Amino acid sequence: MMKIDAIILRELRMPLAHPFETSFGVTRERRILLAEVQSEGLTGWGECTAGEHPFFSSESTDTAWEVLRHELGPMLAAESPQHGGDCPRIFRQVRGNRMAKATLENAIWDLEAQREGIPLAQLLGGVRERIACGVSIGIQPSIPALLDVIARELAAGYQRIKLKCKPGWDIEVLERVRSRWPEIMLSCDANSAYRLRDTEHLLSFDEFDLLMIEQPLWHDDFYYHSLLQKRLNTAICLDESIRNRRDALAAIEMESCRIINIKLGRVGGFSEAIAVHNAAQERGVAVWCGGMLESGIGRAHNIALSTLENFSLPGDVSASARYWEEDIVEPAVTVSAEGEITIPEIPGRGYEVRRDLIERLTVRRETIRAMAMV
Repeated sequence: MMKIDAIILRELRMPLAHPFETSFGVTRERRILLAEVQSEGLTGWGECTAGEHPFFSSESTDTAWEVLRHELGPMLAAESPQHGGDCPRIFRQVRGNRMAKATLENAIWDLEAQREGIPLAQLLGGVRERIACGVSIGIQPSIPALLDVIARELAAGYQRIKLKCKPGWDIEVLERVRSRWPEIMLSCDANSAYRLRDTEHLLSFDEFDLLMIEQPLWHDDFYYHSLLQKRLNTAICLDESIRNRRDALAAIEMESCRIINIKLGRVGGFSEAIAVHNAAQERGVAVWCGGMLESGIGRAHNIALSTLENFSLPGDVSASARYWEEDIVEPAVTVSAEGEITIPEIPGRGYEVRRDLIERLTVRRETIRAMAMV
């Protein structure tokens, strides 16, 4: 049993090293929520991956803060979980709010790994000593600017390039990239920017030998993706649509996709992420780990998750320096010249937290103790 001594919630403001543009808009600064869970001399850390606005999902930084502060935090503080897998039961009365739930659940998994004296990856059932890394490249001011970014990332060793796309920033972009690099592993991510009326346009993506087209249609859809996948040679990868194991099973049964992106926050934490991974593996569907502009804490969790056997495709888990001038963990996450991250062998998440930097970046804080806020 873990006796929860305190849960400290913080909001940090972290400027990105470079603006990141998708079909949703441009992000220049991240408001990051962290949960520090203290238990009998140990500290587990979790990160909320909700965005500043409810664009990717129905959650946002502010809604997650309120749910963590008033509901989930007090629920966890009143319990003594044996392991991270207890959190879905503890939080079962709260519907949705999966990113807020993942913030605390992942911290409990971190605590459990420290208590057991083993790396988090080992506790999750990971089998890899290194993981293959890809990059997600946002929409750029021009195609020449994009080509320069791709050249830099390929020179750094990244094994897969993913381009954000939307109507008006797609076919010409893919043509230019493929003509310059005909052999690279290339994919694109639409973040739900297209509709079924765009089917003929999307079919032209087959010309570019893509690994996948990620979430081209509605964020909550299986049916129309199934219709589109039947006509596309290129694999569809579902992201936003997959909230849990049941969604994964439905999407696979309907042949809505051939690949699944697993994001810890989107599915509610490690427990459900493992369940989605296992369901896909049993049915021969590859998975990979997506990113949400995480700090080093969330990135450490993604690294551990990516060690599971069926994470057979390079994920969006890349180096700290791609996003931050200074990351809040040490050592900063780095990627080798071969495009790989070596899994830390330190108990827990594997990266030390830079408390000095966290304190400097913190703009609000709340402490929860046994159902009472101090």
